[in-house]
Amino acid sequence: MLQPSTIKFLETLSQNNDKTWFDAHRDEYAEAKQDFENFVTTLLDKICELEPELRNQKAKDCIFRIFRDVRFSKDKTPYKSHFGVYFSKGGRKYEGAGYYLHIEPGGKSFAGGGLWMPEPALLKKVRQEIDYNFEEFQKILQEKSFKKFFKELEGEKLKTLPQGYATDNPAIEFLKMKGFTAGNYLKDEVLTKKDFANKCLEIFTAMKPLVDFLNRAMN
Repeated sequence: MLQPSTIKFLETLSQNNDKTWFDAHRDEYAEAKQDFENFVTTLLDKICELEPELRNQKAKDCIFRIFRDVRFSKDKTPYKSHFGVYFSKGGRKYEGAGYYLHIEPGGKSFAGGGLWMPEPALLKKVRQEIDYNFEEFQKILQEKSFKKFFKELEGEKLKTLPQGYATDNPAIEFLKMKGFTAGNYLKDEVLTKKDFANKCLEIFTAMKPLVDFLNRAMN
């Protein structure tokens, strides 16, 4: 579980997102960061039962930095108002599918995963995998365990047809997608409960068949 002080820090940061405030509260940030890292370490141990290939990873391999790259962004706020972690075969920088946890107060936290905005070459392979194995893909999305936590796949869609596919393709709405993700939103009070790590693991377990399917396209 996370400490209430960690949630409070993120909440206050969102209201004071500037360097002067952050510098004055670096001790609080350090405590919140360590608390999140401790939680991720606990969760990573549990996920290794689901994904043994992650056994050699450390929490720091999976956690995203809180500092924003504002060079090419209209939003110049220097810090993210959330903590994020991506569990995958290659850590947070892995180009394939994996499991994501987003901690942001105000009911904006969520756990889920999938494949977010892959590079064109990988996206092409995923589309082919869906096209060739659409029945299997549909079955994954219709499983009770998946639908228990996720309403539908999320992601931007092309406004036109993807190259090489026709309108009458039964998978066309999925083939138009540029990313394939799903998330289960979490209330703030859930984040500080003792069973929070187990809750995340249950969500990730429901996500695993989709992650496996998407990653199969990389082979």
